Amino acid sequence: MHKHETKLVTIKNSVIGVYGAGGFGREVMPVLLEYLSVKYPAYRNIKDHLFFIETNPSQTEINGYKVISEKEFLSFADKDRYFNVAIADSKVRERLSDKCIRAGAQPLNIVSVDARFNDENDIGEGVIVCSNSVITSNVKIGRFFHAYMLSYVAHDCVIGDFVTFGPRVSVNGNVHIGDHAYIGAAAVIKQGSSDKPLTIGDGAIVGMGAVVTKDVPPYTTVVGNPARPLVK
Repeated sequence: MHKHETKLVTIKNSVIGVYGAGGFGREVMPVLLEYLSVKYPAYRNIKDHLFFIETNPSQTEINGYKVISEKEFLSFADKDRYFNVAIADSKVRERLSDKCIRAGAQPLNIVSVDARFNDENDIGEGVIVCSNSVITSNVKIGRFFHAYMLSYVAHDCVIGDFVTFGPRVSVNGNVHIGDHAYIGAAAVIKQGSSDKPLTIGDGAIVGMGAVVTKDVPPYTTVVGNPARPLVK
């Protein structure tokens, strides 16, 4: 088992929920189905164990998957409950994941079969890594990280908890990204060095297409090439 994988006790006795049936959740669910189908090829009814979770569902089914309430998911006391949170708002992601864990549900990493991980990476719980993303070597990634399709993280990077990458993000080596940071689509982060990593602070936002060449302070939004603080 790779370090990014979650070992399920058994599919047969499992309930597996994806929080959020919005755009990202609907894109993630097929990734999850394919991931589990490859891991457990002998089990033919995996889809029957997959659910969207909504706080107050307005539909009973979306894209062929049943939709259940948070209360219903957490009430499956006789089942092994696994979950992930496909919601972009990192603060909401933290709140929901902590609630599920307190209720005894287990985080499930969702990793596309097309994603690549190289050597000696330390991957946290509850990550979502989408199609054709690459995590190279000696990377540390925190809890409930989202990497949208075609994301790239190079050697010796350290990524905090509840960080979100849009599609085509490129993070070169020796970059440290703080908790709850958001990196927009097609942003590029310049390589740091082992003695002076390039740092993006907690809660910082890097705009779409930005090219980051220097440190970004916490809770700062930067845009452009080269990236500069957004003037409101």
